[in-house]
Amino acid sequence: MPRTVLISGAGIAGPALAHWLARHDFRPTVVELAPALRPGGQAVDFRGETHLSVLHRMGVLDDLRRIQTGGSPMTFVDAHAKPLLHLPAEFAGGDIEVLRGDLSRVLYEASLPSTEYLFGDSATSLTETATGVDVTFRHAPPRTFDLVIGADGIHSHIRRLAFGPEADHVTHLGYYAATWSLPNHLNLRPGTGSLGHNAPGRLAAVGADHTDPTRARAFFVFASPELTYDRHDAEAQKHLLRQAFTGLPWQLNHLLDSLAPADDLYFDSISRADVPTWSSGRIALLGDAACGATIGGMGTGTGIVAAYVLAGELSRSPDHHQGAFARYESLLRPHAQGCQKNGSRTGRFLAPASTLGLRLRNGLLNRRRILTWMLKAGEESSTLALPTYTTTRTPTH
Repeated sequence: MPRTVLISGAGIAGPALAHWLARHDFRPTVVELAPALRPGGQAVDFRGETHLSVLHRMGVLDDLRRIQTGGSPMTFVDAHAKPLLHLPAEFAGGDIEVLRGDLSRVLYEASLPSTEYLFGDSATSLTETATGVDVTFRHAPPRTFDLVIGADGIHSHIRRLAFGPEADHVTHLGYYAATWSLPNHLNLRPGTGSLGHNAPGRLAAVGADHTDPTRARAFFVFASPELTYDRHDAEAQKHLLRQAFTGLPWQLNHLLDSLAPADDLYFDSISRADVPTWSSGRIALLGDAACGATIGGMGTGTGIVAAYVLAGELSRSPDHHQGAFARYESLLRPHAQGCQKNGSRTGRFLAPASTLGLRLRNGLLNRRRILTWMLKAGEESSTLALPTYTTTRTPTH
């Protein structure tokens, strides 16, 4: 009989893994705490031949090309809206850029014909036995699975249950980031990118919504020691943002005023996850849960590639999961850590801590040669020689 696999997380890596597992004749179940797929969100990108090859093998590359944003150029301006630095669409958008919610939907639909989804639920305990993992849920009745995979992000719940406290594996990188939607009061046109204004250690940016020209999206970054707050308390997070950005000129007052009615605020630290080993017995970690950075570490592309490799290695030795997990980690860890280094620099790049740092960043990136070198380095870091795995089913999407 096909082996059963529980996957925690229905964002990006989870549905991608479910898709590949089903094509290798496993039976995946995905559990997701949210009541439904999360719509909207920031744009995410894929870059380089490795990312595009996996998407092609999945059968979703054409779907993503049809809904791509066209990239997200960014212009940094002074307090009087005078341009200081312009970053072209390919700098942040790679070869294909899509909205996170759109990507999640495409991957969900690709996996749905052969995957069981449990929304509005989460695992509460994992007990490994000689023949499987006994799992209890917040709402669903207990079940036993052959394997359990944590694909639930940098704050992974499965990692806490099986590998220990988050503090043992996640490092704060000195910055926080937030994004939310608001009316397009600057009449920014979709496709023209965003405008951002810096002060030392702070960035306030806003860009037009890619699908609704009457809406825009704010993106804030600020330097801070690690803060204590409730990750599920949006009002507390809004208060932290107002405190951090008091006194910044440009469009700040209007952007901060738009926080009050916002019901889609995303707020999190810029952090890095480092887990000494990505598996323990019948339980393994995938994507940001294993080796991720909140922003800028090519986590989306790396998660897609990792899902392909993990499912493929399990298919090569379905009765010896320890060997499959070891080969998966051996193949992916150096690649993931190389991509992760970019995320460690993201906060300092977006919001340099000093006036001198801001001038140096703007001066260097206004040189086309430097910008071209950075784009090439980003593409090279995303490259991995992909193994070829034989599947028993063709793509269903």
